Amino acid sequence: MSLVEKRDGSVEVQVEPLKTIVTSTFKGLGCSETEASRIATRLAGANLRGHDSHGVIRVPRYANWLKDGIQVPGVKVDITLENEVLAVIDGKFGFGQTVGEQAVDIGIKKASVYGIAITALQNSGHLGRIGDWAERAASHGLVSIHMVNVRGSLIVAPFGGIDRRMSTSPFCPGIPLNDGDEPIILDMATSVVAEGKALVAIKGGKPLPDDAIITEHGEITGDPKPLYGETKQGAFPNANDGPGALRAFGNHKGSGLNFLMEMMAGALTGSGCAGALNEPKRRFCNGMFSLYLSPEAFGHSDNSFVSEVRSYVEFLKSSRPTAPGGSVLIPGEKEQQVMDERLKSGLPLAREAWIDIVATARDSGLSQSRLNAILNGKS
Repeated sequence: MSLVEKRDGSVEVQVEPLKTIVTSTFKGLGCSETEASRIATRLAGANLRGHDSHGVIRVPRYANWLKDGIQVPGVKVDITLENEVLAVIDGKFGFGQTVGEQAVDIGIKKASVYGIAITALQNSGHLGRIGDWAERAASHGLVSIHMVNVRGSLIVAPFGGIDRRMSTSPFCPGIPLNDGDEPIILDMATSVVAEGKALVAIKGGKPLPDDAIITEHGEITGDPKPLYGETKQGAFPNANDGPGALRAFGNHKGSGLNFLMEMMAGALTGSGCAGALNEPKRRFCNGMFSLYLSPEAFGHSDNSFVSEVRSYVEFLKSSRPTAPGGSVLIPGEKEQQVMDERLKSGLPLAREAWIDIVATARDSGLSQSRLNAILNGKS
């Protein structure tokens, strides 16, 4: 059986059956088999690495966005401006798992020829776990940096402020290695937590840190309810509905980095910033500014870049750990450890999150008998 129910009501689901369920869901909602599978693979991949906020908990929200026309299936991006090392790309509100892949591949192709490339992706649907894109570039031997904003999403308060003026605006660089080793990936929101982690918490999953939320009265709390407000029975929580806000991490430092994401991914790409005064709410989309760099273009040869990276990693990890028996981790190392564990145990989901995923699958036309067959390994 691919589904294990725990005493606390949560479940553990093996990754392959879960991907089959999610693929069937989006195929039933109008996506092609290829796109539905791509969405399922990337969402489940986020869960595998411990990024539950960007994983399958988003299936019901994606389904609603698809029905409402906020995200569009089957999109092929348009390149609106291009030269040898730059491409401005219109994602046309397609699923981020699809248009993000196309945009990154454009950057990879240019950097592989010219040593450096910049892509400016506008009007993308939700791009999911941004680490996917840094990993994709690293698989071609490229260093990359990705800056993302969320136009039309005002859920983060700036440092010193109470009112929502920012999105969660992720930042993600990636460093390639060789010999089959996983790349070094730093993938983080510029808020204390990503909105999806608040969604996980309100659905009964891992609680938030005590400083993650600011209420409409300026009080700091770990309770996600002020972010979402009251959610009607049967409705999916919407972070746009609450009176409170997420907080930027690290006070002024995180707030400043969040501002930079808006400048690069929103203003410079032409996708647009999170919001503006005296203007109706902007249509939701992601903008992504990406920089691709080939180590060879910097004069490296015979793995000299990777050798220096490995040398520094060894030096950094030689620091004495603060916890007895602990270790100093580099970016992405924890995700790899979690993935190794979850490939064996399955993906942990709060009971309410699992119920929502099943309900969405059923709404897409997946029968209960077919769902049971998938979970029993008879797909």
